[in-house]
Amino acid sequence: MTIIRAGFALGCLAALLSSCASKLTSPDNPVPVSGHEGLALSSVMPVDPKVTTGRLDNGIRYVIKQNQKPKNRAEFRLVLDAGSVLENDDQQGLAHFAEHMAFNGTRHFEKQELVDYLEKIGLRFGPDINAYTSFDETVYMLTVPTDSTEYVETAFQIFEDWAYEVSYDAEEIEKERGVVVEEWRRRRGAGQRMLDKQLPILLKGSRYAERLPIGQKAVLDSFHHETLRRFYRTWYRPDLMGFVAVGDFEVAHVESLITHYLGRVPAQDNPQPRTAFDVPSHEETLFAIVTDVEATGNVVNIYYKGPVRDYQTVGSYRRGLVESLYHRMFNNRLNELTKLPEPPYLGAGSGQGQWLRSAEIFEIAAAVADGGFEVGLQALLTEAARVRLHGFTVSEFEREKKELLRFIEQIYRERDKVQSGRLAAEYVRHLLEDEVRPGIELEHELYQVLVPGIGLNEVNALARELTGDRDRVITLQAPDKAGLEIPDEEGLLAIFESIDDDVIYPYEDAVDDRPLVAVTPMPGAIARTDSIPEIGVTIWELSNGVIVWLKPTEFQNDEILFSSYSFGGHSLVADEDFVAASTSVTVVLEGGVGEFSQIELEKKLAGKVASVTPWIGELQEGMRGRASPEDLETMFQLLFAYFTAPRADAEAFQGLVTRYRGFVENRNARPEMAYSDTISLTMANYHMRVAPWSLERVDKMDLERSIAVYQDRFADAGDFRFFFVGNFSLEQMKPLITNWLGGLPSIGREETWRDVGIEGPEGKVEKSVERGIEAKSQSQIIFRGDFDFSLWNLFEIQAMGQALQIKLREVLREDLGGTYSVGVGANAEQFPEEKYQITISFGSDPDRVDELTGVVFEQIDSLRTHGLAQSYIDKTKAQRVRRREVQLKENSWWVGALNSVDWNGIDPRVLVRYPEMVDSLSVEKVQAAAQRYFDLEDYARFVLMPDPQAVPAAE
Repeated sequence: MTIIRAGFALGCLAALLSSCASKLTSPDNPVPVSGHEGLALSSVMPVDPKVTTGRLDNGIRYVIKQNQKPKNRAEFRLVLDAGSVLENDDQQGLAHFAEHMAFNGTRHFEKQELVDYLEKIGLRFGPDINAYTSFDETVYMLTVPTDSTEYVETAFQIFEDWAYEVSYDAEEIEKERGVVVEEWRRRRGAGQRMLDKQLPILLKGSRYAERLPIGQKAVLDSFHHETLRRFYRTWYRPDLMGFVAVGDFEVAHVESLITHYLGRVPAQDNPQPRTAFDVPSHEETLFAIVTDVEATGNVVNIYYKGPVRDYQTVGSYRRGLVESLYHRMFNNRLNELTKLPEPPYLGAGSGQGQWLRSAEIFEIAAAVADGGFEVGLQALLTEAARVRLHGFTVSEFEREKKELLRFIEQIYRERDKVQSGRLAAEYVRHLLEDEVRPGIELEHELYQVLVPGIGLNEVNALARELTGDRDRVITLQAPDKAGLEIPDEEGLLAIFESIDDDVIYPYEDAVDDRPLVAVTPMPGAIARTDSIPEIGVTIWELSNGVIVWLKPTEFQNDEILFSSYSFGGHSLVADEDFVAASTSVTVVLEGGVGEFSQIELEKKLAGKVASVTPWIGELQEGMRGRASPEDLETMFQLLFAYFTAPRADAEAFQGLVTRYRGFVENRNARPEMAYSDTISLTMANYHMRVAPWSLERVDKMDLERSIAVYQDRFADAGDFRFFFVGNFSLEQMKPLITNWLGGLPSIGREETWRDVGIEGPEGKVEKSVERGIEAKSQSQIIFRGDFDFSLWNLFEIQAMGQALQIKLREVLREDLGGTYSVGVGANAEQFPEEKYQITISFGSDPDRVDELTGVVFEQIDSLRTHGLAQSYIDKTKAQRVRRREVQLKENSWWVGALNSVDWNGIDPRVLVRYPEMVDSLSVEKVQAAAQRYFDLEDYARFVLMPDPQAVPAAE
């Protein structure tokens, strides 16, 4: 429930814009935008007239927007301009703790009644009921059904309670103490330990450096209850609060509820000032070089810090567009270097934005292989210098402007189909950070007016303005292991200085104007037509054997999705070719298609919304993709090219292998990897096909064999089945399908998948993995067995797992304070064998593993013997109905559902009969499912414990 902003919080307008000054020639010249005749670059950005705003007498500000995506839902947010940076020394972690306590009892909802009520009306703890605490803010979030006035009004009662009437019952504080400590514990590891060392340097002299929202364990373990209550009384007050409401409702009604409920929140007399904390400037370069025995990679970051600038004017909006163009082009260049046979780094990128409320940071970063810091850093600095000296090319610039305009065009086309949650997040930033909210209609116009007028010289000038010696911080993270040399401060500065003496040539932008597909295929024909009217699906069988399912929708304006499959997969290759087969798609994607390398292909597709991704799994192969209706033919051309013309690129392959080696060489340093590897291997009886990645496995990668396997899997389209869902008409699709799918090769092969013999263990299996220096553990209990596959049985086992998860969360988390979260995953498969698997997982203090495991088995035994109370069944039913209401209006759900029912031989009409299945769920059926699937003599239990010989990590 806590979000720590460890990355960039790129605010301002569609989460797209970065930051740095651009040169504006005429700040007072009017910008030609309809309805805003006097709008100039110096003008304050107008506000969206479709949004209702106001301020209550007690100081609470609010933002309301009617939005019908999804239907019958509202996104509500209570926003508090207070977070961990306001904590006293004895309160470190208590801003976050206060957020937790809001769910543990209020004036109108005792103890767990609040979450209990919300779950009963169909909300899920996590996706629909949540909150987060960061350095500067705390935000409470509910996704509420609006087809009931009672549900909406009760939600407002909850928000009023959260604002000033949280109970802070002593018993509940003590229970939640364990939960918050477990959240602290689950974050511990190499990444957190290195951050703890680097943050005081990166934010030197700032209060932010010592106020991570998760807090200090010593404080969490021992704080007095009154200390927590004092934070709540001090900072939870209306002058620091805001409210956001976006959804399918009447604006006037919601505004009246805000006034009625939140208007009753009392103002404070003489409130403590809400201090703003800065990040001090510094002349010298600061260094934070850290290593850790459990670090899995080498990363170098260069940060340039600066104050937060104004983002309120049209000119600042334009400045953001200039900066976006810079970073897009620079990141493209950095990505190109990863395709070299010996890439200088494993990955690299640049970005910029408001990292904290009081600081903007420009960052350049690279992940490198062991011993690769000097080469990687030099490559980063060389590319930055190349832009600084020679600038970007005209072709790069025009291509990215085209991409930027297409980006805003796609958002504009979906303006009436945008998700309420996305708008709510934007309005939260508006309340907290004064992010402008002009509305997509005005933004679209501004793009059309401003982007064409941006000059290449403006973007090139940024390279000379972004960097320097002042306010610079260089950080390194690396594994702590023998033989690995890490550069020191002097060595790093020497690399910076050496760049000035290097001869750096201009970048050459290679662009290929040839068509994606050199020769248009011979079209096929529709040989047979069928339909499933109950779900709006038309089925075409083509003359080459391809089967196509089509479901036109209006769920999104600018989206068409597809998926496909064929029987076979890499099950058909011999064991010695498995590595080549399992990496074949990655090899092809790195190599490109036809005459186009991957980089050339990306340039070719600039300004188009069309993508295709092939895949090869164990039992199937296929492709999936998406497109805008206007770029639909491009998607079909890509599909055809990936079928018929995969490109073998020896240099890109060598670069891929080099990067694989870099990623693999330290993977085993992380304790969780040894744990997950043990689970995978044990559950597959150590079959070679589930062996973890290692340097020896990387050595088995083979370009020739990968290409051969890929070509074989896609040599015959005659047994492929395609599923298209989105904004199209059958008339529009017919020529594209007959030309591009009908023209695919068909050789009449009859094949299916092969069972490669991966069998799980039988009987009780218990394994403990002792790795790591942190005092934390993970537990996983797996039940697996034979399954009589049917959609009804699948529904029952999944529903049983969901109901059990609710129960286990209440017991393990809320009652015992033993874990932050517990998960229950229940699923089944039909192929290659009809099997089910139920996985129960949780993290905890190592000293409580046996206790909590015993409780889990007690609850399983109680479920089998006595069943669950009706309330758990009701919650499960309500949550499933509510989720399905949303899914039925999502293209992504339909394309996956159609594929799945066809693969499993299920009558697709059952997709609209889901309410019958939910209605049939009962206490008796859930209990019967538990008796059938929980065999207490046949399960596997895995525990990750700290290494008793290791030196414990400091708290």
